[in-house]
Amino acid sequence: MFKKVLPLSSILFLRFLGLFIVLPVLSVYALSLKGATPLLVGVIVGGYALTQAAFQIPFGSMSDKIGRKPTLFIGLIIFMIGSIIAGYADNIYTLMLGRFLQGAGAIGSVVVAMIADLVEEKTRAHAMAIMGGFIAMSFAVAMVAGPVLGGLYGVGNLFYITAGLSLIAIVLLFTKVPTPPKIVHIYNKKAKISEILKDKNLFNMIIVDSMQKGLMTMAFVLIPVFLTHTDYNFDWQKTELWKVYVPAMIMGILAMGPAAIFGEKYNKPKTVFLVAIVLFILSFAIMGLTNSSLVFVFGVIFFFVAFNMMEPLVQSMISKFAKVHQKGTALGVANTSAYLSTFVGAMIAGIMMGHADRSTIGISIAVVAALWLVWMLVRFENPTKHAFLFIPLNEVDMDKLKNLEHEHIAEWYINETEQVAVIKYASESLDEDTIKAQIVK
Repeated sequence: MFKKVLPLSSILFLRFLGLFIVLPVLSVYALSLKGATPLLVGVIVGGYALTQAAFQIPFGSMSDKIGRKPTLFIGLIIFMIGSIIAGYADNIYTLMLGRFLQGAGAIGSVVVAMIADLVEEKTRAHAMAIMGGFIAMSFAVAMVAGPVLGGLYGVGNLFYITAGLSLIAIVLLFTKVPTPPKIVHIYNKKAKISEILKDKNLFNMIIVDSMQKGLMTMAFVLIPVFLTHTDYNFDWQKTELWKVYVPAMIMGILAMGPAAIFGEKYNKPKTVFLVAIVLFILSFAIMGLTNSSLVFVFGVIFFFVAFNMMEPLVQSMISKFAKVHQKGTALGVANTSAYLSTFVGAMIAGIMMGHADRSTIGISIAVVAALWLVWMLVRFENPTKHAFLFIPLNEVDMDKLKNLEHEHIAEWYINETEQVAVIKYASESLDEDTIKAQIVK
């Protein structure tokens, strides 16, 4: 399984590394370009997310029609062209065009679909966790490498590095990624977006994902500007930004593992999310109010710990709450919402920089996060612990399967490629023998 997932996860790693590597220094760099305004800087930081949101579904549909590999190739080429344009940019509008093109290569959902094609049902959740881990690693590497390389060689050259990473990803695509088989799930109805939004648990997770991503781009617009512009009392050099990002990223990585274990193994994601939101509140309040560089660094550390606590759990929780016929649509809706929030968060941060002082900005965002905390306390629930029972189709009485109903059976479906019936049930309330007695010949 790992050999199938590794090449695709590596492609995602390279692509997200290319997107993330400029984030720690992009807002400061963009402000120095001809035509820059605080609002346009916000658009630059979050602009890739707007086109990501717009092209998620078209790329997914394209992959169904022409195949996964050709679609991934097209997306990586678009991303590489956007990176080169951004590297050449000497004004804010050319840089904006490059960032929009970077986002237009929206291959994330295609990679998820391809992993689902290649990996057996019983190990698919593990495969998705590996993929999420690679994305988290790309974020970690980028937070360290971006300020250091940007300070040494210039932020513009980071975009050329990104283009090179895209080229490596294309090579991996055609040399290491196997051609997937066609997997068909049979279920009793088609997924509807309206049903996903009406599902309390799925809707809550979409909100969690969107809020987390919106706060992320707000932070990456504000942190480098707060630290390097004399108007905000710190007056750091761009080459010094690694001093805040490196310790923050190290602490974030250390927090990720325990949070994932506590959330997944012990089924306590609500506790993890609530702790993370409290840290978000403290983070923005500290960054807005303190005049001490050391205390500001602690505020940034709180932000990175909060973000990394949430990141491994978000996609997993959506997959757990969604039924099999909803998973693709649910992830698509969540990703589209998250990318829109990424763009809106960056734009709002840009607007706030142009109209408010640092303390007002920090406290305002902290208040929004506090409202989110209250909403989570009231609305969010931990998922029911489920297990999966796999029965070969030749052992199943299809008439009995079609009439299978039980309050502790969440769903059942048939995987035609693997020729198995799959029953998802509440493991603490029902046992395998009871289920088999109802459907086995």
